[in-house]
Amino acid sequence: MDALQQQRPQGIEGGESHEGLHQAGGQEGRPGHHRRFRAIAVTTCHASLTGGVACSAPGHRRRRHRGIGSHMCGIAGFAHTDGSGLAGSADQILRDMARALRPRGPDDMQFHHTAQACMSFTRLALIDPEGGRQPFISEDGNVILACNGEIYNHRELRRTFEGRAKFRSESDCEVLLHLYLEKGIDFLDDVRGMFGIAVIDLREQRLLLARDRLGIKPLFVHRRGDTVLFGSEIKALFAHPDCPREVDWARALADQGLSAAPVMVDDEPVTWFKDVDHVPSGTVMSIGLRDGATRVHRYWELPAPAEAGDLPESFFVQSMGDLLASSVRECLIADAEIGVFLSGGLDSAAITALSAHTELHTFSALTGSTVVNKDAQYAQETAGLLGLPHHQVAFGADRVPSPDEWRRLLWLMETPQCGPEQFYKSEMYRFARAERPGLKAMLLGSGADEFSGGYSVALSGGGDWEDFDGNLRTLARRKALGTRSPVSAWWEETDLPLLGDAAVDAYAPGAVDDPYGSYLAWKFRDMQQYNFWVEDRTASGNGVEARVPFLDHRIIELLASVPRAYRKRLFWNKQVIREAVSDILPPEVISRPKLAFYEGEGVRHTHRTFTRMLAGGGDELVEEALSSPRAAQYLDGANVRRTLRRLEQDQSSGHVELLLRVVNLGLLDLMTVDPPGSRPAPGPAPYEVRVSDFEGPEIRELFPQTRIEEATVLRLADGVLVLDDSPDAKTSYVVIDGALRFTIDQITHGDWLRLLRAFDGVRPLDSAVASVGCGLEDMRPLLDESLEAGLLEVVPGAVTAAN
Repeated sequence: MDALQQQRPQGIEGGESHEGLHQAGGQEGRPGHHRRFRAIAVTTCHASLTGGVACSAPGHRRRRHRGIGSHMCGIAGFAHTDGSGLAGSADQILRDMARALRPRGPDDMQFHHTAQACMSFTRLALIDPEGGRQPFISEDGNVILACNGEIYNHRELRRTFEGRAKFRSESDCEVLLHLYLEKGIDFLDDVRGMFGIAVIDLREQRLLLARDRLGIKPLFVHRRGDTVLFGSEIKALFAHPDCPREVDWARALADQGLSAAPVMVDDEPVTWFKDVDHVPSGTVMSIGLRDGATRVHRYWELPAPAEAGDLPESFFVQSMGDLLASSVRECLIADAEIGVFLSGGLDSAAITALSAHTELHTFSALTGSTVVNKDAQYAQETAGLLGLPHHQVAFGADRVPSPDEWRRLLWLMETPQCGPEQFYKSEMYRFARAERPGLKAMLLGSGADEFSGGYSVALSGGGDWEDFDGNLRTLARRKALGTRSPVSAWWEETDLPLLGDAAVDAYAPGAVDDPYGSYLAWKFRDMQQYNFWVEDRTASGNGVEARVPFLDHRIIELLASVPRAYRKRLFWNKQVIREAVSDILPPEVISRPKLAFYEGEGVRHTHRTFTRMLAGGGDELVEEALSSPRAAQYLDGANVRRTLRRLEQDQSSGHVELLLRVVNLGLLDLMTVDPPGSRPAPGPAPYEVRVSDFEGPEIRELFPQTRIEEATVLRLADGVLVLDDSPDAKTSYVVIDGALRFTIDQITHGDWLRLLRAFDGVRPLDSAVASVGCGLEDMRPLLDESLEAGLLEVVPGAVTAAN
């Protein structure tokens, strides 16, 4: 069709890589101080939809700034903690660990060995390809430091060393070496950025592992006996022969992030694999190379709310706007091209508006779900208002991941929470790199909702702030008492509890004193367990760095410190952000309700895609997952298969993502023994569709659908039979071409079963529905799905024109 303009870019060419090997041969730094939240004065730089760019920062230019040189990279290494030297095989093991991280750093690979410890660094080079190589080494050769991430305030930190230290590169991360030489374990107190850091200190005979305040950048660790392994991804640890390779089924199945149980948790995130741990966020972990003694130094934590009256509400709104503008400005620092993932919601729109003067390209996902919930349309409208080029990356109704694509994506992600979001984002990065070969970083709106009340409306159950607060109180009470408490039945067994919170306090003092504070701790943990993981791996797997301006720790500190008395007004429906960016976005964007990426209205399109994936090839992925040794122990295989059959028949019968998570566990169980490879398998090249009308021919071509009218005449498709196995059966079956494909529970889906049998190819739809006594609107989702699955067909000449 001429109206459908598709652009299908060629595949991404691999970059040239280099390998280097260094050998090393050890000043006590004075301690720094711990900086708590305080008001920070910043210059503002707001891009207006109507008035261009208003910026009070001196020297502002309409270009990206030079200065960041490390970016999205990979660290791996290991050490002995008993004073013994590394074995002769250490070099090959280190190289294997580094190569497991090659997608994170396709441009360069460096190695460094000492007697007791070694590390590697794979690099995505954005600037200073030679001078910015890591690891950084002190002049005496006794301190070796590698950093994966960004140091946003490196210039001001670097100025403090003028005349006192010699820098060999323009890299933002080199300042960390000099900070460590001067301050020791307190070297991160004044650092602002996102990072995972490893330091081998031969003077103090210790290995240091550290992460940024929020844990945006990953760093994993495994300890067994006198050996410690560390790496930016778990697969790097698996490349070492001493690392166990086993999914921790019991812990995984009990985790709220996997089960989606309605409980608040704030314990340390899990890694899903036995004996592999995160380096905790906001900490520096010190491990002795002679005695293995371990010290965990926490240099940051979420602040407590301030007292009302100390600062007015307007301070928090103004500071939110100023800090966000400052954070976006810092995230735009690079010589390489930067893009934006632009959804239809407020958060990415604000990020894009603040970045609009750079004339960057924007990217959105065009799926059946984002068309129905209007996310794709709103994203395109926002890009148009800002005058920015926009790309709608198309995922048509026939774009179903192949089993091999899914295996490789799952291995890249290393988490059973891998689902539709990971697939769509990975493919969007793949398109962006092919369409814009110089693009190496992407701005995202992630992280705004969790700390600014973005889920308040949804968690209110359709009510107001008081309902939201009440539901949080219920979750806090459930967490405090659990199901085994002798008093929990007073709340769980009735909708009108007779006891008040004082009864909870008697058993768990202070547990329900601040439900919103407990909620923040839960969301903080959720961000580390899921969101950061998603953004890091989908980007790094495609040689791109994800940048998240809303997750500047100054913004998180500001929002966490909002006084309790201000929360209702500032956090209901994310009002604090709406007011903070009201001068850079038009009212229709400011007032736009929260939009889900692919959920909400139209989510069945996404769920159908992944149900088809699981059922593809004769349930290939499901059967493979069930063949893993521990799947037989922990999963009910028969019910896993029944669940898939129900989902094929009716998407409303369950949640495909829950099924997908347990299938992922089984697949990961097998992958620990036989890895499928680090890069996702290339499926069909992602392409864009330029949409001129979201109800026009471009959309109908991409998502074909027959309009079902009351006068439509339907019949079972050729080769389709609906059968009972006995006269008194409670289950019926749908057979296609002699093969059993679906089961129908006569108790829960009796109306649907009778309606199927009423489709005789003669009577119109309204007559068939009337004969059954059910509602047409209630049946529409099942009718749509059955038509798309080929179970039903429209009698030619008896249907209204196609939509």
